[in-house]
Amino acid sequence: MFQRIGNLAFKKSLDNIIALSDALGQPHHRFKTVHVAGTNGKGSSSHMIAAVLQRAGYKTGLYTSPHLKSFTERVRINGAELPQNYLIQFVEDNKQLFEQVQPSFFEMTVALAFKYFADEQVDVAVIEVGLGGRLDSTNIIQPEVSLITNIGYDHQNLLGDTLEQIAGEKAGIIKSHTPVVVSTKQPEIVHVFEQKAAMEESSIYFATDHIQVNLLDRTLQKQVFDAYKDGILWLDSLETDLAGVYQQYNLPGVLQTLLLLQERGYAIPEEAIREGIAHAKTLTGLKGRWQVISENPLTICDTGHNVDGIKQIISQLEALDPKQVHMVFGAVNDKDVTTILRLLPKQYRYYFCQAQIPRALPVAELLEKATSVGLMGEAYATVAEAIEAARGNAAADEVIFIGGSTFVVAEIDEL
Repeated sequence: MFQRIGNLAFKKSLDNIIALSDALGQPHHRFKTVHVAGTNGKGSSSHMIAAVLQRAGYKTGLYTSPHLKSFTERVRINGAELPQNYLIQFVEDNKQLFEQVQPSFFEMTVALAFKYFADEQVDVAVIEVGLGGRLDSTNIIQPEVSLITNIGYDHQNLLGDTLEQIAGEKAGIIKSHTPVVVSTKQPEIVHVFEQKAAMEESSIYFATDHIQVNLLDRTLQKQVFDAYKDGILWLDSLETDLAGVYQQYNLPGVLQTLLLLQERGYAIPEEAIREGIAHAKTLTGLKGRWQVISENPLTICDTGHNVDGIKQIISQLEALDPKQVHMVFGAVNDKDVTTILRLLPKQYRYYFCQAQIPRALPVAELLEKATSVGLMGEAYATVAEAIEAARGNAAADEVIFIGGSTFVVAEIDEL
């Protein structure tokens, strides 16, 4: 499992998923799809698009990864998780196939999702890429629209050391004669997407060329934006229950994707866009994105775990003007954690910990790296112990933040 052991579980080929799909009757051809890739924001964007399609009356599948609490979170229809009995039956029915193909955990999961969506006759499914794009197991679909959220440094050992190389992997989801949306226009890699789109004879939309969002209000629970289309006010006071500051970079891509779906014949009224984006968390079960866990002291978690994600988290924490931040922090062993640690404010009080997965960076090693860049804190064997210590030390008017890794957030009891 990539989630547990990391790079050893990643297979750079589509052969296994094609073999599984062929054996299952190519279920991915029996429903429409939207494909979403990117370094940051692909999860939030996938959930927002799915929520809008739900509100528009479509039976909507949603495939995402990784999960936080239960494996069944990865596969949903209209927000409802995959039933456990379907999962058990699928494994029982296909044991022989798995022994023959020897797929990875992720390949089995993608095959399961496609089969479930086909069996349940969804109208459309929003499919989030697991890793990269070009060789990701989800990349056998022929979507209505492809969305690439943004490109940053993550999984360089698998995707490449430069933004250009990483963008090339993400651009692998651009399909022939299929519109592609790029949420964020990053000048140094625009040519990568334009060249791939030209090769595939596909129209390309850099969302921020057409859609602008202006923040009107932000609280701990929601944000309000005015959305403009080609300079003209389109959606005034558009609310979202996703309170992370980084959603301002995701929204243009989401809205541009919805416009293209409308052009392709999807009946998506303005009311569905407003209600879907306003209630994305509730409609789809999204957790762990700038989520308030408790109010006293204010306790927030976020799954952001790479350089760009951590920068946004620090910016939003600083905007709270906290008296002190008690940060519960853990990491995985295949990230450039020193670069991330250098971004963390030295005045915060740190509670370093280790998630209960083999891929977790040992906490003693994390503490050593943190100390070497001037961060002050203590090491705790588990996430729960670190959270308990932070709660014991934090005053009522201070802030506790829990993050650094998806797997640290996954171990929060209240999530």
